[in-house]
Amino acid sequence: MTIGGYSSSTLFNYSRAVAKVSLYFKKSLLDLDPDEVNEFLFQLAKEKKASSTYFKHAVYGLRFFFRLYDLEDRVLRLPTIKNDRKVPVVLSRDELKRLFIAPQRLKQRVLLALIYSAGLRVSEVCNLKISDIDGDRMQLRVVKSKGSRDRFVPLSSLILSGLRKYLLSSKPITYLFNGKEKGMPLGTSAVQQSFRLALVKAQIIKEVSVHSLRHSYATHLLEEGVDIVTIKELLGHASIQTTMVYLHVAKVHRTNAHSPFDRLYQDESKK
Repeated sequence: MTIGGYSSSTLFNYSRAVAKVSLYFKKSLLDLDPDEVNEFLFQLAKEKKASSTYFKHAVYGLRFFFRLYDLEDRVLRLPTIKNDRKVPVVLSRDELKRLFIAPQRLKQRVLLALIYSAGLRVSEVCNLKISDIDGDRMQLRVVKSKGSRDRFVPLSSLILSGLRKYLLSSKPITYLFNGKEKGMPLGTSAVQQSFRLALVKAQIIKEVSVHSLRHSYATHLLEEGVDIVTIKELLGHASIQTTMVYLHVAKVHRTNAHSPFDRLYQDESKK
């Protein structure tokens, strides 16, 4: 999976799901009968605690595993996954301002603000290195993001100012945001914890996650007139269809349907 360019989070999720199936039956997946696999998925689908995301990880993990061993006949037996894409929840500009001043430590304030300002995924901000900040060209390099595609995003001048203060005070090594040990990247759980604490302090009651900062980034850009193709490139999406979901959220001015022929002679009618 690493050679194929899968992210570390995908590797973890698929491996955990596949391991759970093996532990459930106490034997290798290669020794399982296809009906046993379906039995497991049936039980998983019935569990109230099991999320739809975890169910998808189980199906996709099993598909990957069986294809790895050229067992295409078992892959075909696995259930299809319904593409139930929900409209993302975004934070208002006022909520974002409250969120960014909520943390007491400068590191956490800069961290959350940077995620929103550049539309980053959690894994991307954790893997950012000091060398990825280009203050001269005012851009941020996101290396080997989802799908192993590098990209550049505009760097906010206000964020750059905050980053410089943070760098002087924290003096990180290699990675922009150090983990428990200097020279090691910050863990995704630490970012999520900082976000949750900031939500409480900012008195924001929406059901949001760190990824909602990325949703807010895309939605606000769309509302400010940035075209959907540019937003797709900034987010690093492989397909424009993924980016199109923000059209359902953004409050953009829409012109009523009309015949362009009427507009063609509009100026002449005023003469």
